[in-house]
Amino acid sequence: MKRPPWKKLAALAAGLALAASVAAPAGAQTATESAEQTPAEAIVAAMQPGWNLGNTLDAMCCSPGADETAWGNPRVDDTFFEDIKAEGFNSVRIPVSWGNHTGPAPDYTVEPATMARVQQIVDYALEADLYVMINTHHDSWQWITNLVQPEKHDAVMAQYSATWTQIADTFKDYPQELVFEPVNEVGFDETWSPGTEKDHEGMAELNSSFHEIVRNSGGNNADRLLVLPTLHTGSDPGDMNALAAEIEALDDPMLAATTHNYGFWPFSVNVAGYPSYNQEVQNFLAEDFQRQVDTFVSQGVPVIIGEYSLHDNYENRVERGEALKFFEHFGYLARTSGITTMWWDNGRHFDRYKREWRDQEQFDYISTAWSTRSGTASSDNVFVDASDKIQDKSVTLNLNGLEFKALRFGNTTLKPQREYTLDGTTLTIKAKVVERILGDREVGTSAQLKVHFSAGMPWKLNFISSEDPAVEDVSGTNESLLIPAAFNGDRLATMESVYADGSGAGHHSWTTFPEFWEDFRPDYEGGTIKLTKRYLDSLKDGEPVSLTFHFWSGQTLEYTVTRNGTAVTGTAVTGTA
Repeated sequence: MKRPPWKKLAALAAGLALAASVAAPAGAQTATESAEQTPAEAIVAAMQPGWNLGNTLDAMCCSPGADETAWGNPRVDDTFFEDIKAEGFNSVRIPVSWGNHTGPAPDYTVEPATMARVQQIVDYALEADLYVMINTHHDSWQWITNLVQPEKHDAVMAQYSATWTQIADTFKDYPQELVFEPVNEVGFDETWSPGTEKDHEGMAELNSSFHEIVRNSGGNNADRLLVLPTLHTGSDPGDMNALAAEIEALDDPMLAATTHNYGFWPFSVNVAGYPSYNQEVQNFLAEDFQRQVDTFVSQGVPVIIGEYSLHDNYENRVERGEALKFFEHFGYLARTSGITTMWWDNGRHFDRYKREWRDQEQFDYISTAWSTRSGTASSDNVFVDASDKIQDKSVTLNLNGLEFKALRFGNTTLKPQREYTLDGTTLTIKAKVVERILGDREVGTSAQLKVHFSAGMPWKLNFISSEDPAVEDVSGTNESLLIPAAFNGDRLATMESVYADGSGAGHHSWTTFPEFWEDFRPDYEGGTIKLTKRYLDSLKDGEPVSLTFHFWSGQTLEYTVTRNGTAVTGTAVTGTA
């Protein structure tokens, strides 16, 4: 392979550094003019922060003739990326699924209209002054996954090579703001366990073939940044080490590594007793970033986390304040480790019809983390007994290196000592303030204080008037069991499920805490806790299961459920503080 002249790369780095220093949002990671920064590092730095155009061109994957609107998003027009740029993003990842729009062997010709549409959308993004990353996306599990099957290997490589040959040729004269990623989250079996030697050989074959095709395709592809994924695009140490060895063997300075990050899985889906963003969960994320720094960044290989978020439907699984803590911490770790991140958005975050955030506060936490930290607290909910005498209420502040500045109720700044005290990180709100803001204290009444810090977002403290929750007996079938529940202003945090011998009962028998929403889910308006068919079908026939419902107030309720064939009965036991 002909190496690009170093002077050309150095000029590119200098230009990127200057452009990034002018165009990047205040406080965002930018390319510097350091002589030690390579062109690949400069490009990746200039891409921070990034966003995903999810469920659009990747939605072409899964039914004949499907186009970018198949999964509910509108067609991308020539102004769309201007709005994404205006929100502070510097890059966009455009996942593309090619297989359903590719002809048969031996040519595997991509439909001209499909290639032209991909090209048009890339043009829109580049014209909006965004860096762009394109890939092969759902092709990974549709046909590329068959690579390691001996009888399918040659056909997979033929289609893969043909696809990337056409992509490389189409975009070979595009500027260096366009980068290529060969494949998304590919694996060669049905598990996400750490890769075997055979898995790593398959991944290396895909990456090296892609590298050779692009580099030999001419034009600007000779020194275009190529972003190589790990197996599954995960961050398992063995898989990252395998990719690091591949990159070293390719001996190409214009390479970056890419992984994905959806947090600590038990927290991200609320299973196994991890409803809170506790110290263990925080440590997991910090260690994950550090491993990527140690494996790649410290060796001069820049890293792009091409997708990050919490898992699907996390808004219903993870308590809001705990989710905000994750996004705040994630942004801090990305900024301090020098890793570029691209938020996964399939349309659930940025409303592409209205061109606005569906959850502005969540985006504010994410975007604020590009430049500074935000303070949080041990909880965002403070439950106050609706019928008992009101007491002082305390929370522990997580200052995150900041200083406490003020406590406010609406436009009123509360007075220290008289209305609250701060002892170290313990913030105590006086009973008279709690009584004033909750008014008549009817169950469900809520009021909000805001904790302001020296920088970042204020932390909201929701004071909620509540009474002890209660559940009732019920009978039903294994299709689902709707347990009558009076939440009385409280909120369900998790559920414990055990047999008489103490072993876990449920779909995930390795834990005593089933998965929120998939196995059980509260309906606060309807007044029920639903045990799902998945959960009920996993129970041993005729063996009683002891349930403990854990609420965010600290209250617990005991319950017993038994499945006999298709019949299910539930019995309330007692409630304890």
